[in-house]
Formats: sequence, C-alpha cells, structure tokens
Amino acid sequence: MSESTELPPLPKPVPPEGAGDVPTLLRSLPPVNEVVQDLSEADLAAASRDEWVEEVRQALSELRAKILGGQIGPIVVEKSAQPDALKKTALKRIQRRRDPGCVRIVNGTGVVLHTNLGRAAMPQAAVDALTDHGRGYALLAADRTTGERAPRERHVERLLQRLTGAEAATVVNNNAAATMVALGALATGREVIVARGQLVEIGGAYRIPEVMTQSGATLREVGTTNRVHLRDYENAINENTACIMRVHTSNYRVEGFSGEVSLDDMVALARAYKIPVVDDLGSGAVVSLSAHGVPGDEPLISSSIESGADLITASGDKLIGGPQMGILVGTRECVARVRAHPLYRAIRCDKLTLIAMEATLRLLLHPETLGETHPTFAMLTATREHVLAKAAETAARLKDTKAAHGGHVTISVEEVGDAVGAGSLPTVELPGAAVVVTSHEIEGGELARRLRAGNPPVFTTVKDGRVEIHSRTLRPGDNEDVARALDDAFEQNAS
Repeated sequence: MSESTELPPLPKPVPPEGAGDVPTLLRSLPPVNEVVQDLSEADLAAASRDEWVEEVRQALSELRAKILGGQIGPIVVEKSAQPDALKKTALKRIQRRRDPGCVRIVNGTGVVLHTNLGRAAMPQAAVDALTDHGRGYALLAADRTTGERAPRERHVERLLQRLTGAEAATVVNNNAAATMVALGALATGREVIVARGQLVEIGGAYRIPEVMTQSGATLREVGTTNRVHLRDYENAINENTACIMRVHTSNYRVEGFSGEVSLDDMVALARAYKIPVVDDLGSGAVVSLSAHGVPGDEPLISSSIESGADLITASGDKLIGGPQMGILVGTRECVARVRAHPLYRAIRCDKLTLIAMEATLRLLLHPETLGETHPTFAMLTATREHVLAKAAETAARLKDTKAAHGGHVTISVEEVGDAVGAGSLPTVELPGAAVVVTSHEIEGGELARRLRAGNPPVFTTVKDGRVEIHSRTLRPGDNEDVARALDDAFEQNAS
C-alpha cells in the first residue's frame, strides 16, 4: 500500500495593482479628449464631435459610478476604459438616440390586447390602406360628387351601420372621449343613473364618476356593490333625470351573491319614462367569440341595438381589432346631439385613423375569412393545438442559436395560460403554450430586460426565474427577431 502524498495548498490570489484602491482606479480613466482625438470620417458621419464628447463623458461617468460603488475591479476597468471600448459604448448610445421611439416590438406575453404594447395588432389590410391612401391628400371631409363639405367619418359610419344595425354612428379618438361626449350631449346639468357596482376604474386611473363630473352630468348611484334591482332604477328617476347608463365592468367580474338588471328591462323602464339609455360596452365586440370556441363572450354591439339602447359607446382597438378609436352608435337623434356638442370637434379622429378603421371594418363584413385577415380574431380563436405547434417552431429556431449551441440556455415548450387583455373577458384564460428559456448564467428578470433592449424589443414573461415566450401573440417573422435578441443578450457576457 503506497503512502499518501499530501499536496500543498493552492496559492492565495494576488490582487492586481489597484484592486480595492478606488482613487487609483479613478485615476486610470482617460480624459475625454484622449478618447475623441482620433475620430474617423465614419465616426463623424455617425455623429458630430460635440455629440461624441457628450456620450463619451457619459460613458466615463457611468464607469466612475461603478468604481465608487465597488461594482467593478481593475481588470474590468482596464478593459472598459480603453478608448476603443469607450467609443463603442458611446456609439451605442448615439445609435439609440437615432432610433425611433414608438417601434415595432415582439409580443411574447400571451396577452392579445396588451394596452402597454398598443393593444390590437393592425391588420395587413389597414397597413396597406395607410400606404395607399395616407401618404398624400385624402377624401376626408369633401364629397367627391358635389365637391362640398361632408362629415369626415361618413365612410366609417356606413360600415358601422351595416355591422351593428344602428341608425347612425360617429367616432372620436377613444372610448373615454366617447363616454364623456355622450354624457355631455345628453346629460349636462342633469342626473345620470348608474348601478353602484358599475362605477369602474380601469387602467390609467380612468374612473366613470370622474368622467361624469367632467362631462357636466351628475351621478346618481343605485343599488349596492353586488346587487341592483329594477326598482332601484325606477325609484331614482325624478324630474332632473337625463338618462340611465349601463357600464360594462370590463376588467373585473362580481361573482357569488350578485345580480344586475338586464338591458331589456332597463330599456323598457326608460321607454316608460321617455328617457334614453346609454350603454358603455368598452370592448366593442362585433363578432361573437364564443361561436368560434373562445370561452365566455363579450356583449355584442348589435345585441345592444336590438335591445333598444339609444346610444352605445365602444373601443376601436379592442375586439374590433383596429386603431384606437371611440365608437358611438345609436339613434339618429342621439348621434346628432353628440355631433353638435362643442367637445366633439376637439376629440375627432384624424384621417390616418379613419383610413385604418375603414379597412378593418371591411374585414368584419366577411367573418368567414377573419382567421386569415384579422390578427386579433386569429389570435383569440387559436386552438391549443395551434399554439403548441407555433411554440414548437419557435423552440426549434431558438435551439439553433449561438446561445443554445454554446450551452448558455436550455429550451423547452410548456403549456401555459394566455389572456385576452384590455379588460375584455377578464376571467377567461386561453389555452397557451410558451417556449421556456432557462439560463444558469443570467437571472430570468435580467434576461427578460436584455431581450426588451433588443432591436426590435422582445417582451416576455418571467416565472420561477425562467423566461417564457408565449406563442399565441407571436407574429410571422418574429422567430428570427427572438433568436437574434437571445444571441445578443449573451454577447453582452462575452464582451
């Protein structure tokens, strides 16, 4: 039996010069002039000398802050403080300045109508219409036959009449404006009866009571938070009542011991007292989603018309799937009152919004082809099998990236839950699938941040320290953008 040989201990690390010596590290940073003294013609074509000086100075300030905070040592400082490295950092900042602000992004969140990401994805027909008709002059407020002035929203109005059965229609720039001008036109200085449980607050601190106050109408609450009865509405009617209003609760539901009055009963009561009913639907469904396999359903605009509501408001960029717009449909008298209100001109839509909405509404005239022509409809009605197949395609592409080949990440596919978004069908979870990106080098939140910093930005979700890229909301061509962003995220580690 051989004797064991005791090995000497490993040597202790020898800190390089400057380690732990903040003043020395700070003195090692070069002056700004030294970095910018040899700017090439290509550099000056990218930005002026003054801009280079500004961005190099900022890059050096960030290095100083990291040194003072003990975040970096002499080796990283030496590498980062090289003139070429500082110029590279400054160039990235210069290029970011040149980037447009509101850019296309990749939506990997699984939220179809993501308010922070622009809600509805624009149909190709709307994009084509903007390209064809939005680049020059447009037949906006002129009649092509007589040459005289005509209502700017008349083309959209005709389509809304066909799609909903309304006598008349008009549009403004969003649904908050539509609600405000509707109340201003019908109820300024008078009372509007609303169930207490419908006094909602939605994103951006949009509150129905405050909208009423701004419109000049007075709120008259009836019922309790969870229940309201027809007698509550009738007992509230007095000589100062202007209308009864129903508000779609949008982003929440009251369940359990609850109850509300049907629109049919509300209309019958209002008819008896000869006052109008305003129905704020918010989501603006024109086509039934439940008929196409989506669990739950949003109230249809046409159903409100059939029930006899006098004025209905809805959003254009939710379930209609077009640009941001506030839609008002109803009786000729109520719509005429809206058009005559002083606020109406201030909140009207521009020509580009009208062009895009007209093209979107034309798609809804052909519900049998919406799966191919209408991105919002296609995403909402996508089946479990479809989203799983999309996720598999994305995963295959990501497994072929440098990040995956280098062992930086593992890629898998899991079933998850998706959402409609924008307050529509708030309790409905759509069957989803996600590509799960797991890294042992970069924490999930940091990886998600780096993906958002890509070009284009890639928005994802993070769960249990892993990044999830939901396939339902990925558009054609997004896989390449995600693959490039993933590689870029790990190149930062190498640099």
